[in-house]
Amino acid sequence: MRSPQSTRHVAFIGNYPPRRCGIATFTEDICEAIAGAFPDASCFAGAVNDRPEGYEYPARVRFEIDQDDPDSYTRAAEFLHINNVEVVSVQHEFGIYGGPAGSHLIGFLSQLRKPVVITLHTVLKSPDADQREVMRRLDELSERFVVMAERGQHLLEEVYGIDPAKIDLIPHGVIDMPFVDSNFYKDIFDAEGKTVLLTFGLLSPNKGIESAVEALPAILARNPEVVYLIVGATHPHLVAHQGETYRESLQALSIELGVAGNVIFHNRFVSMEELKEFIGGSDIYLTPYRNEEQITSGTLAYTFGAGKAIISTPYWHAQELLAEDRGILVPFADAAAIAAAVNDLLEHPTRMTAMRKRAWKEGRQMTWPQVARRYMDSFDAARAGLSVPAITAADNASYPVPPAKLDHLFRMTDHTGIFQHAIYSVPNYHEAYCTDDNARAFIYTVFHEQEHGFDPAIDRLASTYLAFLWYAFDANTRRFRNFMSHERHWLESNGSEDSHARALWAVGTALGHSNNEGFRNLSALLFQRGLEAVMRFSSPRAWAFTLVAIDEYLRAFSGDRSVAKMQRLLVGRLMGLFQANSSPDWQWFERVATYDNAKLPHALILSGQPEAIQKGLISLKWLINEQTGEGGQFSPIGCHGFWPQGSEKARFDQQPVEAHAMVSACMAAYDVTGEEIWAAHATRCFEWFLGRNDLGVSLYDPTTGGCRDALLRDHINQNQGAESTLAFHLSRSELTRRGYGGPCPT
Repeated sequence: MRSPQSTRHVAFIGNYPPRRCGIATFTEDICEAIAGAFPDASCFAGAVNDRPEGYEYPARVRFEIDQDDPDSYTRAAEFLHINNVEVVSVQHEFGIYGGPAGSHLIGFLSQLRKPVVITLHTVLKSPDADQREVMRRLDELSERFVVMAERGQHLLEEVYGIDPAKIDLIPHGVIDMPFVDSNFYKDIFDAEGKTVLLTFGLLSPNKGIESAVEALPAILARNPEVVYLIVGATHPHLVAHQGETYRESLQALSIELGVAGNVIFHNRFVSMEELKEFIGGSDIYLTPYRNEEQITSGTLAYTFGAGKAIISTPYWHAQELLAEDRGILVPFADAAAIAAAVNDLLEHPTRMTAMRKRAWKEGRQMTWPQVARRYMDSFDAARAGLSVPAITAADNASYPVPPAKLDHLFRMTDHTGIFQHAIYSVPNYHEAYCTDDNARAFIYTVFHEQEHGFDPAIDRLASTYLAFLWYAFDANTRRFRNFMSHERHWLESNGSEDSHARALWAVGTALGHSNNEGFRNLSALLFQRGLEAVMRFSSPRAWAFTLVAIDEYLRAFSGDRSVAKMQRLLVGRLMGLFQANSSPDWQWFERVATYDNAKLPHALILSGQPEAIQKGLISLKWLINEQTGEGGQFSPIGCHGFWPQGSEKARFDQQPVEAHAMVSACMAAYDVTGEEIWAAHATRCFEWFLGRNDLGVSLYDPTTGGCRDALLRDHINQNQGAESTLAFHLSRSELTRRGYGGPCPT
């Protein structure tokens, strides 16, 4: 049984360093934060290029998108599909994607069959027609939005009509820095004994830095030890069109005002470690932006989280973050107000320290690990809220059984046995072999011969699988081992109880159906030597598999009293479980329904004991009812949580082995009762493989003859492992060797 996947595959789309912009920095930060907070998560990025030569990206960036090439977006969507991505996190700001108002992103999302969470770095109060249309389409094509300020949430609701339930308010992440004295860092940039004012980030006119420079004469008149650090390179797009005109204007202004000696430019894009030092060594952070509609500022968030005294113009993000005396707001383009605020703080250090502490304490809720957990909650909600295609009456029309195609079975088998897992349709050597799957494979070859007659190629496969089972059996412990490496080293001394019982099921099947005398003789040895151990087993499914094996064995050796005694013992155990745990609304053997569920009623149906057969039919009928979707499709209990009594049953991840167990149990019920309804149920359960399921997609791959591993909430697991492939072929054989295989009977 495949365990539920714990790894979450997340792709982040946006700009990415070494491209220099705030979006790039944010994309890297959130991607690394998720990877750090969730070590089992697989995170990678898709970077949007604004120049033909691209950038020298780190390994985290797995693919690139040409900003202005629509075909590049198509290729990116396909890349995400083939990499089994579960959630796509898109960073959005008008201008970083090509087309009118970045509409190339819409083409990308239209082709993407994945849940999408969009982080909005800008929310416009007065969008133009193109921008409004892009936002409308983003709403249609995404599961959730993330905004970093309450004002953004209100605008989404009021201006764009976004459902409030679809919006997550998650703050901009911050570095987790201690609350320390700024003097600890000042020697690093030769500012010992100075009071340091700081502004950092990419330089452009909308930053309003000239207002801070203009405030310096009034500040220096009362606090001559002040220096103003302006840290950061000029924005690359500004350099491309205007060169360093803006920076040169600031330098000229500082000379004109006679404060050039107190203004220090660090004209470079600093690393995160350097940035921590600059922030740590600053006393007051200035953010004199000119645009009120600035809804997100990473630089503001970083200094706020570090517990710095902040003086800012009242743009939207600052209004929220600096409320409740966590900072000071001054009017736009008002140098005198900036000077008055700086001087007041410096003259009242106790007030400044208290303000810093309030900011720092609030910032503990904004550290990147905290933000990462909230993003993962949003991603999980996006997957949970993804709409599932409705199964309509048209789906009842026809799902003809495809012809037998065993290419993948041969591909998955070498001279040792069948490989457990596949990467797509290619055998995965890393996880090599197991007794469970070789037992299933041997059962299939026995039934194939019974249905189609002798085939030398299938006979060779059967010999390989039986040889594996013989090698797996330890004569000293009388137990089957289960897992074997590719180097033929057993990875355990005893396998699970279930794997032992599945091996008995396989050799019992050979005794009941095979015409190969050598196979039968060796199977008899394994069955007789391995049966006694089951008396000490506690797994109900191991009892059930063994009962199926016993039923097959007794076809050939009905007079074996010791085996018949074991049958009565195990039937009694299952009946005891049913009587202890069942109720009118819970017709089941345990307090939780887990995996391979139908094998439990299947075992009772084969028992030959009237009361046990009746309980088996009752519990199987209950299981069928509970695993039937609204459109009549088979909808098995998912292995990602199973179904504890009194709780909601897991809908995903649905496993092929569940469909096979149901097909096999229903056909056993048909054989015992002769009632056609059981064959109809079996056929419907088989159609789950072919597309009559909760997603309306086929798990069976007719090009390879393999079967995909699971039906997930929003896609299928594309790997074609042995368990899944054999579940399909065994299910198919259950129907075709009894003469079924057309449309589902009505």
